[in-house]
Amino acid sequence: MMTAKTPTLKIIQIPGPDEKKPGAAAKGAGKSGKKRWQPEQAEPAITVKDLKIRYKSVAAYSIKKKLLHLQGADTKTFEAVRGISFVVNKGQILGITGKNGSGKSTLLRALANIFSADEGSIDLHGHSVSLLAIGVGFNGELTGRENIMISGLLLGFSEELVREKMDDIIEFAGIGDFIDMPVRTYSSGMHSKLAFSITAVLETDIMLIDEVLSVGDEKFKKKSYQRMKELIEDRNRTVVIVSHSLSTLTDLCDTVMWMHEGKIMEIGDPETVLEDYRKFMS
Repeated sequence: MMTAKTPTLKIIQIPGPDEKKPGAAAKGAGKSGKKRWQPEQAEPAITVKDLKIRYKSVAAYSIKKKLLHLQGADTKTFEAVRGISFVVNKGQILGITGKNGSGKSTLLRALANIFSADEGSIDLHGHSVSLLAIGVGFNGELTGRENIMISGLLLGFSEELVREKMDDIIEFAGIGDFIDMPVRTYSSGMHSKLAFSITAVLETDIMLIDEVLSVGDEKFKKKSYQRMKELIEDRNRTVVIVSHSLSTLTDLCDTVMWMHEGKIMEIGDPETVLEDYRKFMS
């Protein structure tokens, strides 16, 4: 009988400014020769300690029993995030990957304070945070323009500033007359364009990105990717990217975390971690 592969936890330390990895092209560089984030140069932006997040699912039972209250529903608990700890420092670009169901999106929503921890803690050290994810953050009955205002206010910006940046957001989104139509009429691509545009123009201290860089037409993909790289160049901004695109993580991130069944299996230099992940998935 075949058994599933179980990876072994491996933590890789990223070289400091005065260290050199074997085969590295430059001090503090990864295998690609790209300059990597240095731990000594930053202060904590995100601290996660012993985090556990659980879902409760309700087992199906008959409508007759439900109506007559003859029997309560059986509940099962699923632990999506299983006691993980890590620190993301200010200016760090952390990529997170793993197969579907590994807890990546659950973790990202917990960092955005959409989900609460069942155990453990998340400390953002007073930084503002925004989440880019399909299906999150918009009221479907309101127009795109109205959602821009609400999103900006929820992010902690003043109404005056949001109005000042409104035209820039609308221009970047490029969804035309749909900006004054209810968001429920938007395609997933249009939704993603608007969400990305809000965060790209109303810049927060911490950006959380869940696969949205791969959504939209080719022109917008190139524009959003370029804007993402510009935002990343600001070393005061911290970014966490969840993606299945290993090339995106290699290109944008200075650290990658591999999650598997709610646990951190490996964290460190992108090329090293992603090579181990490829081997495991092959």
